[in-house]
This record gives sequence, structure tokens and C-alpha cells, in this order.
Amino acid sequence: MGDKKVLLIIPSAIVARGLESVMDNLGEFRSIGILSDISRTGGNRLRSFDADLIILDPQVLDCETRPSARAFISTLTDVPVVAMATIPLDDETLRQFDEVIGMFDDPTTIIRKLRSAMEARGEAPRAEGEELSAREKEILVCVAKGMLNKEIADLHNISIYTVITHRKNITRKTGIKTVAGLTVYALLNNLIDVNSFE
Repeated sequence: MGDKKVLLIIPSAIVARGLESVMDNLGEFRSIGILSDISRTGGNRLRSFDADLIILDPQVLDCETRPSARAFISTLTDVPVVAMATIPLDDETLRQFDEVIGMFDDPTTIIRKLRSAMEARGEAPRAEGEELSAREKEILVCVAKGMLNKEIADLHNISIYTVITHRKNITRKTGIKTVAGLTVYALLNNLIDVNSFE
């Protein structure tokens, strides 16, 4: 799988160094830097890192911006973002992330979750015309039925950002950018039945 570069945005040096140690011991992922906040300056610095993945402690954000943390980060980079939950957080806040690491997760679980986040966000570029995965077909059916990203995320118990990534992959693979076009594609490929529309 190679050496994946991870940017840590964690205010606690102890937690950040602990994550670095886990990644060093198990290989595959390595830290390329630590930011202690995501203020305006931190946001500018975030752009300068060439990370494959970000681990963010939502605690670096105030209570008002926490629910939109992922939206803010997505304006700076489109890499997967994993939450490091060092304090109790509501489900809505955690759902926006590609994966969530708990304080008591063992090293193997942490690495598994990092891999899962990378896979969910489609780490490898795909060529147009490539076969849709089973999950992408499920998402495509939902899109064709007119479901919103949030509805799709709730139905499949994934983050909205994972839904968006799947939709980008579907568009890249099919070359179709409109919902109407994707609906026709789904019909022509027998993913949905014309009778399912009222």
C-alpha cells in the first residue's frame, strides 16, 4: 500500500506523539507534521502540507464551528479526514468525518480505521469508464431516486463527505455529470426499474 503521509491537527502533544508512535511502529502511515490548531494561520499552513490523510481532534475548533469542521477543511484540501475523539462529541459532529478514532482504540484498530478512511475516499485515481463498485452502484441508485446527500449518508450510515466522494467517483467513471444523465445510466444498466418512478 505504500507510505501514506498523515498530517496531525491535534492540540495535545502527548496524543499527537502517541499517534506518531503507533504509525511508526506499524508502518504504512507516517506523520509529516503536527498543527496544534486550525486557526486562519493553521489553515494556510495546512495547504502547504502534501498529506494523504488528516487526523483532526475536533477540540481544536470552538463549539460553533465544530459541526462544520469538515466543510471548512474541504475548502483547503480534499484528502480524507479522521476525527481523533479526545472528548465526548455528538453523533452529528462525528458523522461528518470519514472515520473516528477513539482514545482507547488499540494500534491495530487505529491503522484499520485509517485504511478504511483512505478506501472510503477513493485513494487511487480511477480512469473514466472503469466499472462502478457495489457501493457506488448503491449510491447511484439513491441519486437516481432523487435522494439528497444527507439522506444517502443516513441510509448507508456513512458521512456526507463519503457520499460526495462516491458521487465524484461515479461521475469520473461514467463521464456523466447530471442527475438526469445518471438516472438514464442507472436505467440502461438495469440498476433501477422504470416502474420504480411514479
